[in-house]
Amino acid sequence: MNIRFYNARILTMEADMPVLEGELWVREERILYVGDGADREAVFRKNGIDCMIWDEEIDCKGNLLMPGFKDAHTHSGMTLLRSYADDLPLQSWLNEQVFPIEARMTAEDIYHLTKLAVLEYLTSGITAIFDMYLTPESIARACSEMGMRCVQTGAVNNFSQSVDLAEKWYHELNGKDPLLSFRLGFHAEYTCSRELMEQMAGLAGKLKAPVYMHLSETKKEVEDCVERYGVTPGVFLDSLGMFEYGGGAYHCVWLTPEEISLFKKKKVSVITNPASNLKLASGIAPIRDFLEAGLNVAIGTDGPASNNCLDMFREMFLVTGLAKVREKDASAVDAMEVLRMATVNGAEAMGLADADVLAEGKLADIIMIDLHQPNMQPLNNIAKNIVYSGSKQNVKMTMIHGKICYHDGVFYVPEEPEEIYAKANEIIGKMRQ
Repeated sequence: MNIRFYNARILTMEADMPVLEGELWVREERILYVGDGADREAVFRKNGIDCMIWDEEIDCKGNLLMPGFKDAHTHSGMTLLRSYADDLPLQSWLNEQVFPIEARMTAEDIYHLTKLAVLEYLTSGITAIFDMYLTPESIARACSEMGMRCVQTGAVNNFSQSVDLAEKWYHELNGKDPLLSFRLGFHAEYTCSRELMEQMAGLAGKLKAPVYMHLSETKKEVEDCVERYGVTPGVFLDSLGMFEYGGGAYHCVWLTPEEISLFKKKKVSVITNPASNLKLASGIAPIRDFLEAGLNVAIGTDGPASNNCLDMFREMFLVTGLAKVREKDASAVDAMEVLRMATVNGAEAMGLADADVLAEGKLADIIMIDLHQPNMQPLNNIAKNIVYSGSKQNVKMTMIHGKICYHDGVFYVPEEPEEIYAKANEIIGKMRQ
């Protein structure tokens, strides 16, 4: 599909680039042009064409085009447990509610439940997810069918998913579908034996690949690791050689200054999940410290069992709002920095270098923000409006890989939403029997 967007405001998210007024052209899955439209003949000559035949021309009517949000940590299949296991401390929530249900979930269940999550991602302007869950093959199938860009990471632990399986998925899920990729990962230090983590570090060395995991989510997790190994989780994992090729850590609420310096040195991204950390009373991550140290900080929703919604607007507001409270400084963590976390930094953490900004040659993962809503007016600062007053109601369009998947409240996916909802309710009904 060749699509021309015109009469648009465009926030490219390139460094220091102001909001532009003009056009954006998509040819197949990539962006062909971003500009005011006056130099179209030069663009045609550069690309060896006389003119463009548009399959669709979309009048943006002054609305904003920007890169889609990157949900850099989620567990899509946990839509099953939305509002099922609430108001419990983390360990009780996991061990008494989540793990017993997950033990009964099949790959086919997770396939259907992932499709439900994809619908929600689309309404929130999320064009790529970093998913960690139980059955990567069925998750890949669901995302490919629904048109969602999905980077997966392993959840290796003592109870399911071996290091051998992680290596198998690494080879099978990379390079086969342009929407799909896979990265090495394990659940957490507290769910893995030392031997298992050593095997994972060995695989990372063999493949020269980054590794991802939950880390320092709760104070108890850190204290237990110190009791077991004499050091904090990040330092312990580094002693195993886990970060020789970088990677990423989810949550990082209780990261120490030593670990922050270590992560900077080893190029480990931090993915913060403020809504989940609030709901599970895990704490508030020191975001300003991360940024001042020069870490790559991205944002994830975490799963819909602990959040409970997959809403990047809420996450963005919480990132900056909680940082201001934590630091007792209203200037802490500027909204523009947060917007970078939700787009460019997320792309870096997920290995999506071609989907970070809106520029010629980049993948056409684009959202349109409806500025003709009262919460976005007046247009004093559009970018900051998105963080401080934006909401899902402002997502007018979500395009992934050059294909419009959601527009004006309508999903352009292979299955009717009501059928997906019905299947999710059927699955939870079966679990309750």
